[in-house]
Amino acid sequence: MKEFIIIFRECLEAGLIVGIIYTYINFNNIKGQKKNIWLGVLGGIIASVLVGCVFFFLGGKIPSAYEKLFEGISMYITAGFLFYVIFWLSKKVSSKKVIESSVHQSISKNESWGLFLLILFAILREGFEIIILLFNDIKNGELNFLGVSLGFLLAVFLIYLIFVTGKKIPIRTFFASTTLLLVFIAAGLIAYGTHEVETYLYKSNYIEKENIPRVWDVLKPIDGNSPNCTELLYTYATVNDENGNESQVCYHLFYEKGRIGEFLKGFFGYNSNPNYVEFCLWLFFLIFGIKKWADFYYIAPPKK
Repeated sequence: MKEFIIIFRECLEAGLIVGIIYTYINFNNIKGQKKNIWLGVLGGIIASVLVGCVFFFLGGKIPSAYEKLFEGISMYITAGFLFYVIFWLSKKVSSKKVIESSVHQSISKNESWGLFLLILFAILREGFEIIILLFNDIKNGELNFLGVSLGFLLAVFLIYLIFVTGKKIPIRTFFASTTLLLVFIAAGLIAYGTHEVETYLYKSNYIEKENIPRVWDVLKPIDGNSPNCTELLYTYATVNDENGNESQVCYHLFYEKGRIGEFLKGFFGYNSNPNYVEFCLWLFFLIFGIKKWADFYYIAPPKK
């Protein structure tokens, strides 16, 4: 589900930008610019791939002792970038007049590459969002390719309906609903990043894991041979200890590695044993995000 929402939103957002620009150029019969549009799309895709390669190269070169710290900091940066995008840039992306004004300025200045750069950076921004939001899933080989494919195909289908068949799609409603989901994702990234920093601190012997105060610490794994380990509430798993010995354990549905808990962790940064700093940061940014979301979409919507 997480992959579906992210790919769907980012691809639709990029498609809307390109579609609005292409329609503007075509409607005003501006010659010589359509080539720059498609070159911008191609350049944006290539630039996104190159940025992704650099991102993964840097992540792979970090010593294992600092991997958790790197992941924690990257989650903070990702969350900050995401809040910036959904509450500032999304206003501009969802405004057709702002995009058309940018196109007009690029063309009026007789800058042949102005339109190319405008689209390139628009595509690159969406590509970078996808990279940082799905970085851990790709690195750990946990990417849901079905969700990625369905998100992409649905975005392409909606773009086709809007710009080819001329269907009226409630884009503002779409942005309002998906932006709210992104608020939960961003708050979850803050919580997830804090948890990763905690892991780094106790693995580096700066703090004792047992001494970290928890808001709650429930649903711990139980022995796989326990009579309480029922298939309805638990998931069986094989784990290895520090000596490489295998053993069977059971994860509760709502444990972070259980069937439901794993989904909640991947989508919202859920943790079955959060510390107080992690929980308070999550709650603060969630309330902050929901307030900003309500202010923009329902209390004082921007003029069309």
